Amino acid sequence: MTPLPTIRQLQFFVALARRESFSRAAEDCLVSQSTLSAAIKELETILDVTLVDRSTRAFALTSVGTAMVARAEEILGLADAMARAAVKAAPLTGTLQFGVIPTIGPFILPALMGLLEKEYPDLSFYIREDITAGLLERLQAGRLDMALLAFPYEADGIETLVIANDPFVFATHPEGALAAEKAMSLSKLDGEDLLLLEEGHCLRDQALSACNLQKTETAKSFGGTSLFTLAQMARSGLGATLLPELAVRQGLAKNAGLVTIPFAETEAGQPSRQIGLAWRQGSGLREEAELLAGLIHRAL
Repeated sequence: MTPLPTIRQLQFFVALARRESFSRAAEDCLVSQSTLSAAIKELETILDVTLVDRSTRAFALTSVGTAMVARAEEILGLADAMARAAVKAAPLTGTLQFGVIPTIGPFILPALMGLLEKEYPDLSFYIREDITAGLLERLQAGRLDMALLAFPYEADGIETLVIANDPFVFATHPEGALAAEKAMSLSKLDGEDLLLLEEGHCLRDQALSACNLQKTETAKSFGGTSLFTLAQMARSGLGATLLPELAVRQGLAKNAGLVTIPFAETEAGQPSRQIGLAWRQGSGLREEAELLAGLIHRAL
C-alpha cells in the first residue's frame, strides 16, 4: 500500500506555506520548531519530492511545493467537513470561523453579535474581515467556515444563500451639482465624477455594473480604501459617490454631512447588490447558514 501523508503533516505544511517561516508556523501549530521541521521532512520523504527550497536564506517553496499547497488545503477542508458531519452537536454551537467584507461588517456586526450572544450563547464566533477574494480563498482552503459577502460574485466550490437586497444610494456634498435632485436616474450619472473604492473591492465593480457604468474613466483615478474614506472625500467636495443603503441607514452619509438621493424605480428595479452567506460545498453547514441568515435578516 502506498504510504500517505497524515492530516497533521498537511496542517504543518499549510501553516508553513501561509506563514513563510518555520518558527511562526510552529507557533501557530503549538509545537516546537524542530517538531514541525521533522514533520515537513517526513512529508517530503513520503511524497518523494522537495517542498521547501533550503538553498536560499529567505524562505521559499519549490515549484512542486507551491503546487501542493492548494491540494493540501483542499484535503484539510474535506477532513474538517468529515469531522463536522461526525459530530451530532446542536447547530451554532462550538466554534465558527466567520468572514465578512468591510463594506458590510461595521454596519451589521454590532446588532448581529447581540443576537448571537442572546440566542446562541454556546457559540464561539471568530470574525475575520477582508475583501471578497481573500475571504473566498480562506473558505476554499478551510481556514474559514462561512462568510458574509455581497453578490454577484463568481466562485468555485462555494454554496451561497442570499439574504437581502441592498440598493445603492447617490451621495454628494450639499452644494454638489445634483444635490437638489429628488430621485436619481442612471442617465444623470453620465459625466459625473464618482469616488469609488479602490481596485480589489467587489463593491466597486458591483456599483459600476449595477449602474451600467462599465467605463473605468467614470470613477476617479484615486479611490478610497473604505466607505468611511469615501464619505469624507465626498464631504471635502472631491466628487460624489455611491453608497450601499445598509451603510446609509447606519448614519454614514448623515455623519459626513452628505445629501443622499435614492435611485428612481425602473422596470429593472433599483441598482443594488445582494447580501448573503457563502460556505464550502460539502461542509455540511446548510442548517447553520439558514439559522444565521435568519439572525442577519433581523439585524438588517
